[in-house]
Amino acid sequence: MSAVVLAEADWQARERAHAERMRAWTGPHQERRARGEKHPVLDFLFTYYSHRPGHLERWQPGPGVVLAGASARRFLDRPAYVETEDGVMLDPAAFTGRRARTAEFVLKLLSATASRAPRLSCFGLHEWAMVYREPADSVRHAQVPLRLGSAGTDQVVESMDIRCGHYDAFRFFTGPARPRNTLEPTRESQVALEQPGCLHANMDLFKWAYKLDPFVPAELVGDCFVLAADVRELDMRASPYDLADYGYRPVPIETAEGRASYARAQAGFAERAAPLRARLIGLCRGLLADPAQPPDPVPGSPARGADNSA
Repeated sequence: MSAVVLAEADWQARERAHAERMRAWTGPHQERRARGEKHPVLDFLFTYYSHRPGHLERWQPGPGVVLAGASARRFLDRPAYVETEDGVMLDPAAFTGRRARTAEFVLKLLSATASRAPRLSCFGLHEWAMVYREPADSVRHAQVPLRLGSAGTDQVVESMDIRCGHYDAFRFFTGPARPRNTLEPTRESQVALEQPGCLHANMDLFKWAYKLDPFVPAELVGDCFVLAADVRELDMRASPYDLADYGYRPVPIETAEGRASYARAQAGFAERAAPLRARLIGLCRGLLADPAQPPDPVPGSPARGADNSA
C-alpha cells in the first residue's frame, strides 16, 4: 500500500481542530500553573502522565501519511520527519529498535487486557487505600478534606475487600493497606493482571498512545486523553476526598447505591475504551509489520462532555 497524501488544506484543518480540542484542557491547566494553583483532579493528567501540554496540542499525522504543500516543511524541524517528492512524512527509518520494543510491549499488554472480561467489583477503593491510616496532613491532596474524616475513611477500608490488580495504583497504597489487597500486583505481573474494567488501565491508554509518539496519529492520542480526563473525574469522585469546592459531587462507594453507580459508570468506560484499545493494537501491529504503511482511517472524534455521570 502506498502512502496517503494529504492536501495542505486538509491536514491544516485537522491540525487546527486537534489543537483547539486539546486546549479545552491545556489552556486552563497552564493558567492554573501560572497562578500557582493546584487542582486535585485535573493536575494528574499532566503530572502523573508526562506528555507536556504543548506536545498534547501538537498535531501529527502518524506513519505512512505525506503532508503536501510548502508549509509542511516546518515538520522537518521535528525529529523523525523526512522530505519526499510528494511532501513531508515520518521517516520509517526512525522507527528504531527502541520504538519497536515499546510497540511490542504495548501490543502484548493491550492484547492481553482486551482478551479478558471487565471486572467491576473494585469500587475505586485504591484511592482510599492510598490514604489508609495516613496522617491527614501528609495525604497526597492534603489541601482537600477527607469526606468522612480519617477515622471514617479507615473504617471503610477495613469493612470492604480491596481487589486492585493495577500495579501503578497498588504501588501508592500505604504500608498498612497493602496486605489488605486480595492481589499483589507487580510490574512483572502487569500483563497477566490488567483487565478492561480497571479505571487506571483505561486511563493508561493515553500513556501508551503518547509513548508511541510520533508514530501515532494525534487524533488517537487526543481520543485517549479525553477518555483519561473523563475517567479521572469518576476516579476522584469515588475517592475519599471532599471535592465539592471544585464542583464535583461524590460517588459514595461506602453505600450500596454508590457502589452500584460506580460499577455502571465503570462498565461504560470499559465500553468506551474498547475501540481505542483496538485502534492502538492495530497501530502496533502495523508498525511492527511495516512502519511506512499508513494507519487505519481515523474515525470522527467523540465530542467532549459525553455523559458518564454516576
